[in-house]
Amino acid sequence: MTPDQAEQVSATPAFFLAGGTGISAETLGNMILGQFPTVSFQTRKIPFIKSVEQARQVVALVDAAKTDAVTPLVFSTVADEEIRAELMKTVCAFIDLFGSHLDMVERVLHVNAAHDVGSVHGIADQRAYEARMKAIDYSMEHDDGQSLRALEQADLILVAPSRCGKTPTSMYLAIQHGLKVANYPLVEEDFESSDLPRPIRPYADRIFGLLSTPQRLSQVRSERRPGSRYATLAQCSYELRRAEALYATHRIPSVSSANMSVEEIAAVILQNLDQRPRS
Repeated sequence: MTPDQAEQVSATPAFFLAGGTGISAETLGNMILGQFPTVSFQTRKIPFIKSVEQARQVVALVDAAKTDAVTPLVFSTVADEEIRAELMKTVCAFIDLFGSHLDMVERVLHVNAAHDVGSVHGIADQRAYEARMKAIDYSMEHDDGQSLRALEQADLILVAPSRCGKTPTSMYLAIQHGLKVANYPLVEEDFESSDLPRPIRPYADRIFGLLSTPQRLSQVRSERRPGSRYATLAQCSYELRRAEALYATHRIPSVSSANMSVEEIAAVILQNLDQRPRS
């Protein structure tokens, strides 16, 4: 038996079930699984469970993964009551991420829920959906300083030395939160002055800086350009030092992306945006 096969045998199966895309089930389920770092999990997402018959097939699939040594975990955000009732017949550990909380909200509001997954992930609010699509288009156009057009429309301008996480953070904020995000790379010419780069200078009230550690940045850059001056520890240290000084001079809030997920970085940025006055 290979090491990979041994790991699969010992891993606890975890299923994410949903009537829609499964994004919520996967996100919430992984948040819970993340609290058990010493346990190995083998995860699988099963989205678009639309009928009782499909639910029966899913239960058969899930139950087949149960052994005397391991009990699979099943995380569900299925909203339909009939389908959910069928899924709950599994002999595995069923964690209902939707139903129990929905019942509580119904009691508090004295209103029955629609039990419609479309109200969660569908295009129920057309204007909000269109705004999010525009935010994604904007963020793609303004990735890595490719375009300086309409910067005044940006909700946020991310600045950082190369490979500090500007692009994934920008896209996450656009996709998940509908923010128009421009990101601007700090290059060596920008470090020759204590001023903000000219194109973004008028928008200091919406700038947020990213940093990293020299070791982490050097590692990431080495994967892209191994053996280059760009990836040396000395160059990474210099750029990060100058970037941090620039942020301090202009009171630009910042966070290090070295040991944070994109979700965590985004949460810090959103909290800061809520607290900052805009001119």
